Amino acid sequence: MQLSPPAKINLSLRIVDRRADGFHEIETFIAPIALADQLTLEKNGAGEGIQFQCDDSSVPSGEENLVVRAARAFFENIQVPADVRIELKKRIPHGAGLGGGSSDAASTLMGLNELFKTNLPREALAELGENIGSDVPVFIFQSAALCRGRGELVSPQHFPDRFSLLLLKPEFGVPTAGAYSRWRESREIPGILYGPQEFRGHRFYNDLERPVFEKFVFLAEMKHWLLQQAEVAVALLSGSGSTLFALLQENADGSALAKRARQELDPKLWCCETKIL
Repeated sequence: MQLSPPAKINLSLRIVDRRADGFHEIETFIAPIALADQLTLEKNGAGEGIQFQCDDSSVPSGEENLVVRAARAFFENIQVPADVRIELKKRIPHGAGLGGGSSDAASTLMGLNELFKTNLPREALAELGENIGSDVPVFIFQSAALCRGRGELVSPQHFPDRFSLLLLKPEFGVPTAGAYSRWRESREIPGILYGPQEFRGHRFYNDLERPVFEKFVFLAEMKHWLLQQAEVAVALLSGSGSTLFALLQENADGSALAKRARQELDPKLWCCETKIL
């Protein structure tokens, strides 16, 4: 069985407050995008447990991997011995704020549910996913969604606009926990736009830009540069980063923008043209 776990972007992210359990209460609108990993699931048939392989050596391969944790949780839930071979080909960068690991975990749960014909309802899979990671449940619903709580309370929404995007990511990643921990005390960098941006009736904002930009100033410079480009309607950090996405004006040349970004910002920038699903 072959699956294509999609990446996501946060079109908006508001932090409400810190919770007693150490997480933060948030409200975020998430949309899946066309960029996707490739996941292959096969029954072993020999009771050999969970065999996991990934083409990206930077991705952990043991029990800390979200795919492995998802498979383990699935087999424990249906109370049968683990028996699956999993191959993951990464296209979504690691530590990028694009939800790649969470999406891989969600697709693992959905794929195993089909492969082993267990017919668990979507809500049961989302509950399993909640214990693996806050972003896992939204990918179970395969839709744009408004997410609350720590991200696990998912309300699927119709999002009609299939915006074209350019994703830009430097070589470094941003630890999510560190971004949230600095949220309350962080300060704005003068000259950087932090307020809501509006485009075609939608509002785009991210409360994590303040703590992330304060520590990783290059990301603030990237956003400032993007907003000066004629092709760009909106520029925003996705999640905790380190990816920024640019919503492109109609008929804008994303490849030309990517080339210019590498020339003027960083020759090693990872850039990807994609769109909202």
